[in-house]
Amino acid sequence: MPLSHIDPSNHPTMVDVSNKTATPRTATAQSTVMLPQNVAQALTDNAGRTPKGPVFDTAIIAGVMAAKRTHDLIPFCHPLGIENCKINIEMSEPTTVQIRCTVSVHHKTGVEMEALTGASVAALTVYDMCKALSHDIVISDIRLLEKRGGKSDK
Repeated sequence: MPLSHIDPSNHPTMVDVSNKTATPRTATAQSTVMLPQNVAQALTDNAGRTPKGPVFDTAIIAGVMAAKRTHDLIPFCHPLGIENCKINIEMSEPTTVQIRCTVSVHHKTGVEMEALTGASVAALTVYDMCKALSHDIVISDIRLLEKRGGKSDK
């Protein structure tokens, strides 16, 4: 199967979506942030705050902003008027943060990259806001969980 971002001359190109039909499209991505015990304890003891402010609330805002700007970060992503972006952040274990980003749009192209970008930047924001407590924070398992709409659902 040929790569969609390579033209017949083997040069990189944006995918032409001009002949596609606009349909509802949704994608959900997840990232995991593993915190050292002292960082998790500090978040618990301080109602989710560090000296930089409310960690999860700030990460939600950053993730939504990033999803909306994905086309500025990833060269061949189409600019999209995202209609909905929800980020959920929770402690799934005492030292593990799960971040889920769900993005929806009615368009000719999917929003997988927007969901992945939102989940990634939210995780990076958690790292940034907690790094004064430790640099042993690990971001992992950034992945697409679900894709709906278009010619192939996952």
